[in-house]
Amino acid sequence: MTDPSLIFFVLVLAASIAVGKYVAPTWSVERINLDVHRDDHGRLFYVYRGKPTYVTDFVPIDNAWLNEKHITQINAAGTAPKVTQQYVFETRTLAGKPTTLYFELLAKRHWGPWSLLPALAAIVLCWMTREPLVSLLGGIVVGGFLLGQYDITEDILVANLATPNAAGVLLLYLWLLGGLLGVWSRTGAANAFADFMTRRFVRGPRTAKLVAWCLGVVFFQGGTVSTVMVGTTVKPLADRERVSHEELSYIVDSTASPIASQLAFNAWPGYVQAFIFVAGVPWLATEADRITFFFRSVPFCFYAIFAVTFTLLLSIGKSPFLGARMKKAIKRARETGQLDHPDAEPLSAKELYTSHVPEGYTPHVIEFFAPSLLLIGVAVGTFVVLGSPNVQWAFTAALLLAIASALVRGMRLKDVMEGLADGLKGVVVGSVILLLAITIGNISKDAGGGIYLVELLGQRIPYWALPVMLQVLTIIIAFSTGTSWGTYAVAFPLAMPLSWAVAQAHGLEHPMFFMTICFAAVMDGSVAGDQCSPISDTTVLSAMCTGCDLMDHVRTQLPQASVAALLAGICWTAVAAIFC
Repeated sequence: MTDPSLIFFVLVLAASIAVGKYVAPTWSVERINLDVHRDDHGRLFYVYRGKPTYVTDFVPIDNAWLNEKHITQINAAGTAPKVTQQYVFETRTLAGKPTTLYFELLAKRHWGPWSLLPALAAIVLCWMTREPLVSLLGGIVVGGFLLGQYDITEDILVANLATPNAAGVLLLYLWLLGGLLGVWSRTGAANAFADFMTRRFVRGPRTAKLVAWCLGVVFFQGGTVSTVMVGTTVKPLADRERVSHEELSYIVDSTASPIASQLAFNAWPGYVQAFIFVAGVPWLATEADRITFFFRSVPFCFYAIFAVTFTLLLSIGKSPFLGARMKKAIKRARETGQLDHPDAEPLSAKELYTSHVPEGYTPHVIEFFAPSLLLIGVAVGTFVVLGSPNVQWAFTAALLLAIASALVRGMRLKDVMEGLADGLKGVVVGSVILLLAITIGNISKDAGGGIYLVELLGQRIPYWALPVMLQVLTIIIAFSTGTSWGTYAVAFPLAMPLSWAVAQAHGLEHPMFFMTICFAAVMDGSVAGDQCSPISDTTVLSAMCTGCDLMDHVRTQLPQASVAALLAGICWTAVAAIFC
């Protein structure tokens, strides 16, 4: 009998080839408001990611190739624009005086609902086959054919993997993370830590999970930083106390990004503020104003609040709601000691977390604590000094200290190198899946799936429903692309001007409060969609660093995340209707 997943893939692939060959894409222009300043020499610049970006080629918007008139002509002719980016300006009358406004115009294409084919193929194949490696490759092939790039190796894989971002992933998650775990397995440091915590604090699964939750709060940098640090630190402890890998990966994942929006002393405000400037809105006028606005939204990030609360309640055994799969995982682990589903295929090799201490070598807990504390110190220190944590420096320092301490305490260099080799082997598959997840996200972005969804849903809503509709929109975009930060770049340039226009059109008494609610909905919707997506890097890392099967993690996490998102949507709608 023919495999249904193969039939699905062939049909989707045929559709992508036909669309790429015979359907002309629709071009649209994303207009990003720029907060432009002049330096001491009169040069124009705006701040992006904390650094000044100088622009010398602003043109009047009426003369731009990417103005509305030209884009309409391009779509009618079925051709492509001559340029895909322009900086423009126009003069408007604001507060009774002429004001020059500056914008960045970006031409982006989409094929309507067909733009969702790459993400759809990858996600559906993940659900059908439980083989993330094959599923992601399938989505990449579908996306490449849709974009007319038939040499998948050269045009897609090499182009996406031969980048600084991909090199950083390989360095951090293959060499440094794998190497550190391998050295710990050789020195017995992880087991020594588990023994120490068991004697001093942990008294069962509940306290083991509580340690994981507390570490998720401590590592509030969010995303990949939190998932890697918490997952690798607490796994040996949780394994000993029969905490299922589904439970642990859910706590790690659902605490990481949500806590980063609540304790936002990290890189998030500086990144997001660049997308939320709206001309004529006084509380978004400067970078400092926009960062202040970001922090005002924290109490209204309801999804983050519910997500972090749910993981806390699960940790202490008081969860008000758990999906059926999670309940089965908890029962299985407690009663049988099986930490994974019988058919699971964990992303990290089992031998990675098995002690291979050489004969005559005595493990000591300091070999776990010293590298861990150095890792935290470097990450936090670089955040304080540089404005963002340098995780690569942190893991490099921790790995070197782990190697040095093993050699000083008498381990042979040969044994240390064998531990490094085992560590690299243990995370190869997970690292490859992570790289493919990043690639499929880039392809989905190139195909215009997010742009299509914004155009489809963005402006068809009454004011009281705007926050929850923005939440739904960003959940769909983030789930389809596997990135929260990429969703911010797509959604905020639409959401903030739209929320301001809606507030003005309805004569709302508290427009700033209304925009704050809409801002929080975009922030949280993006996090929720990213957290639930099987093609998200943080989802992959959460499974990888806790030793969980990727799809087991996705399936068991989704019910709790959906309830948190539903409750958050109800709260935003109620607050907007009552107080705005």
